[in-house]
Amino acid sequence: MRAAELIIHTIPTLKPSDSCSQSLKIMNDYNLTQLPVVNGLQFLGLVFEEELLNIGEPESAIGSQKLRLITPHIHDHEHVFEVLKVATNLKLRIIPVIDKDNNYIGCITSDSLLSYMATRTDICESGGIIELDIPVNDYSLSDVSRHVESNQAKVLCAFAYTNNQENGIRLTIKINTPNVQATIQTLERHKYKITDSYQEPEFYNDLKDRYDALMNYLNV
Repeated sequence: MRAAELIIHTIPTLKPSDSCSQSLKIMNDYNLTQLPVVNGLQFLGLVFEEELLNIGEPESAIGSQKLRLITPHIHDHEHVFEVLKVATNLKLRIIPVIDKDNNYIGCITSDSLLSYMATRTDICESGGIIELDIPVNDYSLSDVSRHVESNQAKVLCAFAYTNNQENGIRLTIKINTPNVQATIQTLERHKYKITDSYQEPEFYNDLKDRYDALMNYLNV
């Protein structure tokens, strides 16, 4: 998905002629601590709430103040992963988006970014989660997927990052079954190191119901 598809058009912009008090009110109304300052179509930068609160003349125009405006942005054609990188590295709640002519066309919020990551990566689907530590030279997502599929399960999504403490890759997989034990046993049989696993409460509740039913039957 391209950045342009995640733009939230309801987030307002500030003008250099807006007063500090007016700018703070807009931030408060939208529950934001930063907003883009735009002159026509030109993106001037992001202004932060803490900067405005430190101004001694609240009715003065923000353009007349020596504000520390930062200018992070994403081009509309860039991938959503680039948006995520900018937002994470700079700890931003909104990420301005510009077009090929460097005109401001909107912004992406961290909330919309989080919603995209949750809904487009099957995180919200039912299933179980397994975390593995794998040496860099042994890392192969296709091999892990093959072992998962040998248990009639599927990998819904996977996240990997370098684990410096283990000098390897920390891989987190979400599979489409809440019972992860069979898959864990298969992975461990192939020498994979399982660091953690999570099963949905519904699976435990169903298992408990079956256990209780068995105990009731045996006590009859």
